[in-house]
Amino acid sequence: MAYTRNMTSYVVGGGCFWCVDAVFRRIRGVTSSETGYAGGKGPANYYRVATGTTGYAETVRITFDETVIPAEIILDIFFLIHDPTSLNRQGADVGPQYRSALFYTDDVQKEMFEPAIQRAQKIWHSPIVTELAHLETFFVAEEEHQDYFNKNPDAGYCSIVIAPKITKARQAYKQWYKEE
Repeated sequence: MAYTRNMTSYVVGGGCFWCVDAVFRRIRGVTSSETGYAGGKGPANYYRVATGTTGYAETVRITFDETVIPAEIILDIFFLIHDPTSLNRQGADVGPQYRSALFYTDDVQKEMFEPAIQRAQKIWHSPIVTELAHLETFFVAEEEHQDYFNKNPDAGYCSIVIAPKITKARQAYKQWYKEE
């Protein structure tokens, strides 16, 4: 009997892609987490996107197995680990490249994302400003941006900004965390 995996990929933007990537690499059922750029026009690379003028957001393509983790949990974790009420910024990272965004590939994904925004609104006091947009293109980020937290655990940004997000997600969703 053949085993069929029910793999799904979501492209999400929640501020600095290093943060989102670091959390989802630790979640059971996530088979890959890949940083990249979505939502803009023309070619994308870190230096062009960093200008804030390309329309691109720093994003993560999260691929997961729905037989292991429900899609709703992936989306709920996403809304927990960043501030979806902050327009074009996350903490000290400012600009449209750090916006909160969900990029859907089809109507099924769009229909998953809309109630996730509504669920998240119940836990945030200010209105959610997460962009909901069709995914036109996803550019994979440069190698140095892949798995950044694990490659640079002693970097200041990792300990000050990323590590608390990992801790917050682990505390709220410990049953979904991989054993470390």
